[in-house]
Amino acid sequence: MNGRGRMKESGRMKGASAGMSIRSRLPVMVMMAAVCAACGRGGGTGGADGAMSMEVGAEQTEQTSPVSGEGEVELTLWTYPVGGWGDRTTVSALLRDFRRAYPDIHITVECVDYDTGDARIEEAIQAGEAPDLVFEAPDRIVAGWGERGLMADLSDLWDTGGEGIYEQVRTACCSRDGSYPIFPVCMSAQCMAVNYDLFKEAGALGYIDEETRTWTTEDFIQAVKALKEHGQERVAVVYCGGQGGDQGTRGLVTGLYGGSFTDKDHTAYTVDSQENIRALKLLYDLDGIVFDPAMVGSDEIAQFCRGELAMAFCWNGAFEVTQTIQNPELDFSILPMAFPTPTGQPRLQSGIWGFGVFDNGDGAKLLAAKTFIHYMTEDQGQYTRAVQASHFWPVRDMPDIYANDALMQEYSIFIPYVGDYYQITPRWPQARTAWWEMLQEIGEGADIAAAVRGFSAAVGEWEESP
Repeated sequence: MNGRGRMKESGRMKGASAGMSIRSRLPVMVMMAAVCAACGRGGGTGGADGAMSMEVGAEQTEQTSPVSGEGEVELTLWTYPVGGWGDRTTVSALLRDFRRAYPDIHITVECVDYDTGDARIEEAIQAGEAPDLVFEAPDRIVAGWGERGLMADLSDLWDTGGEGIYEQVRTACCSRDGSYPIFPVCMSAQCMAVNYDLFKEAGALGYIDEETRTWTTEDFIQAVKALKEHGQERVAVVYCGGQGGDQGTRGLVTGLYGGSFTDKDHTAYTVDSQENIRALKLLYDLDGIVFDPAMVGSDEIAQFCRGELAMAFCWNGAFEVTQTIQNPELDFSILPMAFPTPTGQPRLQSGIWGFGVFDNGDGAKLLAAKTFIHYMTEDQGQYTRAVQASHFWPVRDMPDIYANDALMQEYSIFIPYVGDYYQITPRWPQARTAWWEMLQEIGEGADIAAAVRGFSAAVGEWEESP
């Protein structure tokens, strides 16, 4: 029984990618679990509760590092929980070969979570003790710390190792001044998920396309109604207790009636549109959809996996790996889905993660940090392991990286649906805060159009007429 005697067979066997029940995926997922002991909170992935520290060590070898003339170099690497990158055992294994190759470079790793990581890094910055390396996304590394002039330019790494990286990834990693504060490792498609068993019991499977994992806005409305009539009081939640998992609510709202979050050039926010206002009104009025000002994405995932919600808007493949392996309360089959759109043609938000280097004014540390990034991304075997640890996809063509992994093959259906990466728009940190605060106001009964104008004012896109 693989230790999962409570798992149900879903019976959804429409094609190789669409037909995997949780139990039939389990042998593959058990292997993946070896590199995923922690799942984060919020927009990235995964969920370590609290931070973990470790120092990576290995036996000395005859090799010397490029910075050996400077003596031994001590680096700190702080990692957000992107799949297994939030787990000390996984990261230690990933760094072991590097330590053997470059014994003069010592790396101390701190695994931070999405609840406290930003505050901890800000405290370190203010104290003049920012980490040397950080593993996170362009929204923080480029649009956040990079815009403040805190990150080193990694353009030379792009010159030597950037060939083949997808153009949309390259664009997302480039700052407005033309520098590259981040070198990418992996990417994802952010999606949602439904409780397949509950949909079947409620007669709502007819509203989703199991082959393409798509549905229209009208299908979504009818499915919510069917589930509510079946007795599911809380079908889904618009969580807005903070920015954790906000990629889900953004994808939902902007998709329902063809809205957008930013303009195509990523210079301004376009939340204040009739399409988005209409979508927010639909969600507020739709019986079975609840606005919860105390809930963040990780809380929604937990309730969904306990069977308390029929849908989760904060989802991706890494969540299913972690939850299916580690959550004994998960006793139903999960069907990942694209967000609904008027035509059924989805537009999913992408996630990108990679390494940034804080410019701490130490040339030897900067060189050592670049040596580490080059090793982790240019050595084919090491890069494959780094990507697989994230449970996401490489940022360049590697078609066979998950050839024997049924779960990742299933989630690969979403990659062609991914749009551009807009999380590098100026004032992005303010926009994330303004978004969940706007949702809270709407949930408390505020006029929707006024709340949306408040978002625009907070990010400098709207001013009251004199």
